Parts: sequence; structure tokens; C-alpha cells
Amino acid sequence: MIEKIQNWFENKAFGVCDWWGKKLGINTTKIRLYFIYLSFFTIGSPIIIYFIMAFILENKYYFKPFQSKRKSVWDL
Repeated sequence: MIEKIQNWFENKAFGVCDWWGKKLGINTTKIRLYFIYLSFFTIGSPIIIYFIMAFILENKYYFKPFQSKRKSVWDL
């Protein structure tokens, strides 16, 4: 039962920790544990940040037009 819940969260939850893990090259499980520990120490304030990041990740296609087409500053 616990494995099913863990698999669901790893595959179908918002994917914020998975995205950070791929970006930083860190194991996703460690990021989730750090997030949980940080939530306990700061009385839940990272949960708000997590939901904001989840909203941005779910709607990232709407934010794409605001990004620059250039890959660097030197591409003029």
C-alpha cells in the first residue's frame, strides 16, 4: 500500500521535486526529504512556494511567449 502511494506521488504529483532534481542533478528522493524537513522547521511556509512552483510548471506553456528567443546576450 505504501509503495503504491509513493509511486503515485513520484509519477503523478506536480513534479516540482522531479524538475528540481533534473535541473540540479540531485536524487529526487533527497529533494523531497529536504522539502519535508524544511516544512517542519519553518512551520509549513515552503508549501506555499511549492504550490506556486507547481502552478508555474503546469502552465509553463503559457509563460513561454514571454521568454526571449535568443540563447545568450551575444546573439543579436
